[in-house]
Amino acid sequence: MADFFYNTGLGIALLTVGQVLLLVVPLLLALAFLMYADRKIWAAVMMRRGPNVVGVFGLLQSFADFLKYIVKEVVVPAGADKGVFFLAPMISFVMAMIAWAVIPFNEGWILSDINVAILYVFAVSSLEVYGVIMGGWASNSKYPFLGSLRSAAQMISYEVSIGLIIIGVILSTGSMNFTSIVAAQDGDWGLFNWYFLPHFPMLILFFISALAETNRPPFDLPEAESELVAGYQVEYSSTPFLLFMIGELVAVVLMCALVSLMFFGGWLSPVPFLPDGFFWMFIKMLMVFFMFAMVKAITPRYRYDQLMRLGWKVFLPFSLFWVVFVAFAAKFDWFWGIYARWTVGG
Repeated sequence: MADFFYNTGLGIALLTVGQVLLLVVPLLLALAFLMYADRKIWAAVMMRRGPNVVGVFGLLQSFADFLKYIVKEVVVPAGADKGVFFLAPMISFVMAMIAWAVIPFNEGWILSDINVAILYVFAVSSLEVYGVIMGGWASNSKYPFLGSLRSAAQMISYEVSIGLIIIGVILSTGSMNFTSIVAAQDGDWGLFNWYFLPHFPMLILFFISALAETNRPPFDLPEAESELVAGYQVEYSSTPFLLFMIGELVAVVLMCALVSLMFFGGWLSPVPFLPDGFFWMFIKMLMVFFMFAMVKAITPRYRYDQLMRLGWKVFLPFSLFWVVFVAFAAKFDWFWGIYARWTVGG
């Protein structure tokens, strides 16, 4: 049996499909409960009950919403480009999902442990903007088109600062592999070896940029009800809208994973005497997701001019300065360069 899986094309294909399903199925199931947690957190802040009817404590509410989207009628606007109209949500969903191929959940728990994993994630996440543009343009309506343009400008603006922040982490590590980045944060001091201490300003900038990149409040301007109804999604219903929504939520959880890997040690234990493992990665992702939910509950929405000014006039110069600073630190072996020295064996 082992020879069949490792020495034949069919066996390798079946093994690959099995590994993909082992990642995708738990991820999609987790999204349902994360959405439930999201709504419960908002309700608690606003002193409401939130979902509490469907299932015990309302745990099945997300599955009921999923069923509702499945059975609803798919409405296509008159004059819409049907091919592009249906292709757009598929692109948003697929691009969000395939980025997880290089995300490790534990040592060895990864689909593809490539050396340029950060470049892969950055490239794939950049392509998600095509789904947004295509959805707005194919709807044959001014409001979705304007919403898609605003969303594309927002995503591109904050991708620049996210890329520069990631460069600082790469310089400190000497590698673009996520497993190597986590290994560089391993040490005798537990959580004090993690990157959130030396890169704390960039942790704050990365978190805020991730909110803008994924259209989360207070930066959900392209789909704000008071602005453009639902932005580029306004003409979508049923499963196409569901694909857009799942793709956006998958991107949010991906940002939680990136924050956990690059700044909080991934699957590493916060204290040296406790074993490392997937449990710690899961806890850290939940903590970051909780912060995503709290931001939506307690912060007012930005104006669009404030959003763009923050990205180009504040985050871009600051993150560029930090790249230069960390480069000098790594060169002259300051505190920020210690991790690079450990990793490359200098």
